[in-house]
Amino acid sequence: METFKITRIFTDSEGESHFQDINIPLNESGEIGLLSEAQNADSVIFRKVKSSYNYDFHCAPAKQYIILLDGAIEIETSTGEKRSFFAGEVLLVEDTWGKGHRTRNLRPQVRSSIFITL
Repeated sequence: METFKITRIFTDSEGESHFQDINIPLNESGEIGLLSEAQNADSVIFRKVKSSYNYDFHCAPAKQYIILLDGAIEIETSTGEKRSFFAGEVLLVEDTWGKGHRTRNLRPQVRSSIFITL
């Protein structure tokens, strides 16, 4: 079965943030390709950040998907694990409480992304 990979950032019962790789199942839909099941969303937010973006530990304001349109970022969880993410990758950010995560640009450029709140 084909899947669409996303990375989840979540908080455990101790308030620590972690990464989890998730594979969303895709179903054959003929000429239009492979599609996942529909997911409900609340809003869509378009964002650009400065090239010097370096946001210290914070919690997500809401459960949301973040779609990276360009650039590259590094996210660090509260446990010290770091991962790099690049244009075209999708994050499911669910750490709305606890110690949060840290985000910084890896390239000195303005970066664009889309938030889809759930």
